[in-house]
Amino acid sequence: MKFADGFWLNQRGYEVNYANQAFEIEPCENGFLVVATPFVVYNRAMMLGSANLEIAYTSTQENCVKVSIAHHKGCADHGPHFPLNEGSYKPEVTITDKEAVLVTGDTKLVVSKETWSFQFYYKDKRLTGGAWRSTGVIFESAFRQQARLAVQSDDTFWSYPADPSRTYIREQFDTTVGEYFYGFGEKFTPFVKNGANVEIWNADGGTCSDQSYKSIPFFVSSRGYGVFVNSTDKVSYEVCSDTVSKVSMTVPGESMEYFVFGGENIGDALAGYTTLTGKPALPPAFSFGLWLTTSFTTTYDEETITSFIDGMAERDIPLQVFHFDCFWMKGFEWCNFEWDKTQFPDPPAMLERLHKDKNLHTCVWINPYIGQRSKLFDEGVAGGYFIMKENGDVFQCDEWQPGMAIVDFTNPAACEWYASKLRALCEMGVDTFKTDFGERIPTRGIKYFDGSDPIKMHNFYTYLYNQCVFNVLKEYYGENKACLFARSATAGGQQFPVHWGGDCSGNYNSMAEVVRGCLSLCISGFGYTSHDMAGFEATATPDIYKRWAAFGMFSSHSRLHGNQSYRVPWLFDEESCDVLRFFAKLKGKLMPYIWAQAIKTHTVGVPVMRAMVIDFADDPSCLTLDRQYMFGDNILVAPILNEDGIAQYYVPEGKWTDIITGKVYEGGKWYTHKCSYFEIPALAKPNSIIAYGDFGSDVEYDYLNNAVFTIYELEDGKTATAPIYDTEANKGFELTATRSGNIIECSYTDTDKAFTVKIANTDKEVKVNPSCGGKVIIEL
Repeated sequence: MKFADGFWLNQRGYEVNYANQAFEIEPCENGFLVVATPFVVYNRAMMLGSANLEIAYTSTQENCVKVSIAHHKGCADHGPHFPLNEGSYKPEVTITDKEAVLVTGDTKLVVSKETWSFQFYYKDKRLTGGAWRSTGVIFESAFRQQARLAVQSDDTFWSYPADPSRTYIREQFDTTVGEYFYGFGEKFTPFVKNGANVEIWNADGGTCSDQSYKSIPFFVSSRGYGVFVNSTDKVSYEVCSDTVSKVSMTVPGESMEYFVFGGENIGDALAGYTTLTGKPALPPAFSFGLWLTTSFTTTYDEETITSFIDGMAERDIPLQVFHFDCFWMKGFEWCNFEWDKTQFPDPPAMLERLHKDKNLHTCVWINPYIGQRSKLFDEGVAGGYFIMKENGDVFQCDEWQPGMAIVDFTNPAACEWYASKLRALCEMGVDTFKTDFGERIPTRGIKYFDGSDPIKMHNFYTYLYNQCVFNVLKEYYGENKACLFARSATAGGQQFPVHWGGDCSGNYNSMAEVVRGCLSLCISGFGYTSHDMAGFEATATPDIYKRWAAFGMFSSHSRLHGNQSYRVPWLFDEESCDVLRFFAKLKGKLMPYIWAQAIKTHTVGVPVMRAMVIDFADDPSCLTLDRQYMFGDNILVAPILNEDGIAQYYVPEGKWTDIITGKVYEGGKWYTHKCSYFEIPALAKPNSIIAYGDFGSDVEYDYLNNAVFTIYELEDGKTATAPIYDTEANKGFELTATRSGNIIECSYTDTDKAFTVKIANTDKEVKVNPSCGGKVIIEL
């Protein structure tokens, strides 16, 4: 929110009270408490009638500082709250006559007693902080409130309602020249958020607007720190906008809590944030293969989907998952969780055939809404399972399914009722669910079973919804065997993967929007991401289909899905079949590498698809790149986003090798060149090893047997490693290569499998037969 009128003035109707003095500092559990006054107190008379702030600075997690700011502490808190994994870490606290210092790991906070100032450091490098006109409580006058209410749009159930609050807490951080900010969830706007106003409010707005399906009150800085505002309310950010040298965070109400994560780089900040809010779960290995859907409003039945599946097999295009979109259920009856028998007469037999004869996994579409024509509507009303109006009626609207109600996941009985319908589908043979919607959640005139604040529940609803569905799959199929295909999310939602980017269109602008959205989501703590290859809306040209297929198969999860037209490649042209086959098989070969990266994402919290700034923040050219990314630790990918087939991308320092063409690129340069449809810049990082598996048609296979370990541009004195995990996520093998002069020595763990070690850009390779562990010496 903007409160300033230029630099010197506030907007009419706002009274801003800034912390001006740390009047008292006293120790508290895991930190210290500051009583901050809005002026320097010179005498006792000044202790009357001031808007003081009580600010607790604490730490229970290494390299993480929690800041809790309160004006009036007596306000009722109806929730909901983000579940957090706060630890038991004990920081070092020192309070002197001049300052208070909190040290947590390598991160330090210093609060001055002389003039208002708080500063965060990591290994003595200043990260950020605030001083004059930073921390404050803001009051809105009756005049201002009336003016705002007169113009504020409140014409839908799920828009942010006219806020009756007249109080806000705001924090402002100083910025450094050349510093950039990223994150806030899945944003399709420019990747670098400097100059933007960002509102944390989930909405169903497609990929071509400033609205977001996944709004996350967390951002990171190119200087290596992250900040998470612990509020499910509508958090507002001004990122170098109203005051161009500051990032401000505003929360309505009488208190604010936020966490600062110190680190050497953005990866460290992401690791800290996901330790607090939850690591991304590990999706099953099968989910990394190609998904194909019925599309949305297209006509389909069992014969149609069989023709799609058989058509892919006849063309030798590896397929792993088939998804049934909305009309697997009868129209007007979503959700009843019953197959439309006129289209699918024997669902259990069909699912068994897809599993056994076609070797496919299956997914079905669901949402949290129950239409009035659904057989479950009366059950939900009788059980009290829906969101209610304040007058005791069930909340209903017609803006998706006629007369639809919304499941109240704050009610444990409603969760169990909803979950029971999903378990029945698992027992029938469904492997996963596409959890669509969850953004259009009403905010006024309603009440929840647990009494949660409807405004604060708007963003948080998706957490409870996806958690309920994910837990069904985890309980039924086991740990590391559950995955969703979810659209909406909030902080912590990374624990329930996978998430896709919503309604994009079949054109290059929309494809670029999707790249930005994926990078923005992943730098906000989400580990895996996907999108509708070739676009959801409209029908892409064959040119766009082929380019998007290459990009899609270099995403952690790959799905073909459309709205009013099918996405099978032969409906575009025959070359589309060849291109899709090529990249689907390449991804299959890369599964040993991708699977190891996915496991790292699960354990560390760094995403598979990551913006260049995460790994290369020290390279100024990488700070603003949003049309290329790192696919795991070791592959740089640059999707082609124009009809001319021109690739334009930047390569960091070192010698990088294109894993498709074999061409070597000197780093520190930009490159522009034309690519065939069977090319996408996919460059192996120097000093890396990439394992290529002996892929057939199923992405779940023995990733070590007959694998080829290719060593890329290993420099003298450098070491590289490549771990191999089985499909149950057990680490069974690791190859380590070290170069000394013209000798590369490779050591490896015990194995009964044969594999090959190859040196890229040379004719050197050694086939290793099953052994009890040992070494391979390769002379260059």
